Order: sequence, then structure tokens, then C-alpha cells
Amino acid sequence: MEMSLIALASITVVSILFLFKFLIKESRGSKNLPKGSLGLPVIGETIGFINALEKEQGAEWINKKVAKYGPIFKTSIACTPMVCIVGQAGNRFIHGSGNDVFSTNQPKTIRDLHGNNTIFELSGSRYILVKKAILSFLKPENLQNYVGRMDDLVTATLQKEIKEKDTIKVVDFMKKLTYNVACDILFGIHDVATKEAFLDDFRLVFKAFGSFPIKYPGSPYSQGLQAKERISNRFLPILRKRKEELSTGVLSPTNDVVSCLLSLRDENEEPIPEEVVVDNFRFIMIASHDTTAVLLSLTMWKLSRDKQIFSEVLKEHMDILRSKAAATEEKLTWDDIQKMKYTWQVAQEMMRIFPPAIANFRKALKDTNFGGYDIPKGWMVFSVPHGTHMEKDIFSSPTEFDPSRFDKSSKPIPPYAYIPFGAGTHICIGNEFARIETLTAIHKLVTQFEWSQVHPDETITRKAMPFPSMGLPIKIRPRIPT
Repeated sequence: MEMSLIALASITVVSILFLFKFLIKESRGSKNLPKGSLGLPVIGETIGFINALEKEQGAEWINKKVAKYGPIFKTSIACTPMVCIVGQAGNRFIHGSGNDVFSTNQPKTIRDLHGNNTIFELSGSRYILVKKAILSFLKPENLQNYVGRMDDLVTATLQKEIKEKDTIKVVDFMKKLTYNVACDILFGIHDVATKEAFLDDFRLVFKAFGSFPIKYPGSPYSQGLQAKERISNRFLPILRKRKEELSTGVLSPTNDVVSCLLSLRDENEEPIPEEVVVDNFRFIMIASHDTTAVLLSLTMWKLSRDKQIFSEVLKEHMDILRSKAAATEEKLTWDDIQKMKYTWQVAQEMMRIFPPAIANFRKALKDTNFGGYDIPKGWMVFSVPHGTHMEKDIFSSPTEFDPSRFDKSSKPIPPYAYIPFGAGTHICIGNEFARIETLTAIHKLVTQFEWSQVHPDETITRKAMPFPSMGLPIKIRPRIPT
């Protein structure tokens, strides 16, 4: 009882101090903050927001705020004061402003899981250096060479997954697939035991992103932080071996992303610190794995439910198969990927309705203002894709699923209106890699297999990202050739 009273008193004192800090900041930092609520001391409005996400009602949570306070409002999530700006003009302001106004920093609780040296957290010359290195690895001429390897990886993962099975969970399969692709192509990690050990801990980190961000023994958030440290410790010997292999000429800087980063030299011809490579390894693995798994799972969910969409997709891929048979080329090529236009339109429409990230965050580097309101230095700002994705003046009949919106002959989509990958100078640098991976996987699935949903009424739920609520179990069997 005594310990409980002490703990309660401690929490109360911390809460009062935290609230007092906010009140002081509001009274002296800005004269005209947006309307809204910072919620409870310390936790802010985090609980309500997470509860809404779990029910795939994050958009509704934000819409209620907009209805009450307007398209610019303040809140506090993950122990961080924030300003939400909804709409195309707000997207342009957040994503189009210079690096002297906003940085790509994430809220502290998210940053603690990613690390302090990711491409989101770096600034200045080091940010430019790391970004250029990753972009060089993902440039179009390199991506063309990855198509055949992706074909092999998708085929091998599929064969292993369905061996002696007639039912699989699509979400689990897509996570395995995207993880294998990232390990092989991006990071050059091929040892099965090493990959499995990493994956166990990455799963804990993924789970932590969708949990309440508070540290106590056994909490998902604490387990995620511990897993993050184990990933770092396990990766360091790999990093140092790569460094040695680079110095002896066994590896080249173009071998994988890690080798590319280790080969960097700053303006003083010094290598970047190991912690920068480690943090970006974790970050890129998370970004390349979960977001693409989301897109693939949701696309399969849609194809399972919509016969017309499925028929159009199947026709496109069967046409590619027939053309390849005439050319006696078995593996997919870069030219084949470019022919999958309708399939990518379906994927784009899925991301319009179910964007992988509910929000895109930035941090104010100086006092600024927008729409007549002040935004204090140090506060986070965020845009929400659904604010324009579901705007009827931009996308007619926005609740209808219509892939033709993304046909080049259709009405052009205004800049900063479609932002599943972000926008501006900080747009996701892996979006083309994700496109190739998505199209390769869909091609193999629709041309080689037939399937049906186990639960036809399965809905979408969201933790950090949206997934079919039951993991999308399907009955699957090889397609009979016609």
C-alpha cells in the first residue's frame, strides 16, 4: 500500500509538472495557437487515438476534431504537443516547406523505437550524404537488375509456404515475403538462422509501434525497445565483417545498402559513425517490410472480394505470360513490370482508401505560422492523407473503389493531394522498390494460384498500419492451366 501511494504521488507530481510546462509554453510561446485540446497530462489524447486506430477509425477521430475545431487544430499524442493540418494547402505547407522550417523528426516515442540517427532524424550535410547513398542503391538502373531476383524470391517463398497446405494466412505470408526480399536484396543477409533471429525481434518492434507508448516491465512498448537493442547488438558483428570485406575488396559499395553506407565519407573524409548505419538498417528494414506487406495484403483482400477487379488484373498478367512464352523468357523483366499498369492502379487506389500511414509528421525548427495560427518551435505538425484522399472536390465519389482515377488519361490529380508516400523533397525514397515488389508478388499469385477467403466478411483493422482483421486466411490451390 505504501509503495502504491508513493507511485501515485510520483505520477501526480510528474503530471502536474508536465501540464505546467505546457501551460507556460502556451502562454508565452505563442499568442494564437490553434484551437483544440492537449488532453490529459503526460498521455495527452494518445489513448483515444490508439483506440480509434485499432478500429480503423483514425480518420473519423480526426474528422471529429476538424468538425469541432476546424482544419487546423492542436492535440497531444505520444507525449508530444502537435498541430494537425488537414487539406491540400496544409499538405503543401508541411511537405513543401524548406528544411529550415521543418525537419522530418518523428515524435519521441516513435524515435526511441527507430533510433536517433535514421534518415528521418538526421539533418544538414549528414542527411544529404545518407539520403544520396540510399538513393544511389535504389536508382532505376539498379532496380531493373532486382526484378529477376525478386521473381526468384517470391517463387521460393510461395513454394515453401504452401507446401502440403491448402490454407495460408496472407498477412503472415506477405510479412515473410517482404522480409526475405529486404534481407536478400537490400542487406545481403542470407543465413537462415540469422534472419529468423532478427525477425523475432523485428516483430516485437512492429508490435510496439501500435501499442501505448509507456515503459513498464512486460509492456509491448518496453519489449519493443529491448528488441531494438538486441537487433543492434546482433547486427554490429555483421557490420564490422562487411567493413573488413570492403577494405579487402571482397565486397563493393554497390553490393547492398549496408556496404553502401559503410563506404560513405563526410566532408572531412571520415566514415559515418557505426550507429548511423545500425539505425538506418533497422529503419529501412521496418519501412521496406511492413508498408509493402500492408499494400500486398490489402490488394489480395480486394482481389478476393471483387470479381470484376480480379478479372481485369488476371487478364493483364495472363497477357504478359503469353508474351513471355513467345519470347521463351521465364523470369519477369523490367519491361514486364512496366506492362502491369492496371494492377498498379488497383494498388494506388487501395493506398488512397487505406493509406499505410495514418499521418506524416514533421517538427517545427522555428516559430512559424499557417492559416492565421502560430506553430511554436519544437512542436510536431502532421498531415493526414485521408484529408485529401477522401475529398470529393479532388476525387469524385471518393468512397467508391475506382482504379481508373490513376489512368494517365483521367483527370490529373493535383500536387500534394495524393500522399501515401509523402510528398515534396522528403517523399519516400523506396516507393519504386515497393512498386516492383508488389507487382512481382501479385503476378506470381494470380497466374499460378486460385484462392478464396475463409472469412468473406473480414474487415480492416489498424494498429500502426491497416491489415485485414483476421490475417486474411485463404484457401489456395495451384491454377489449372488453360
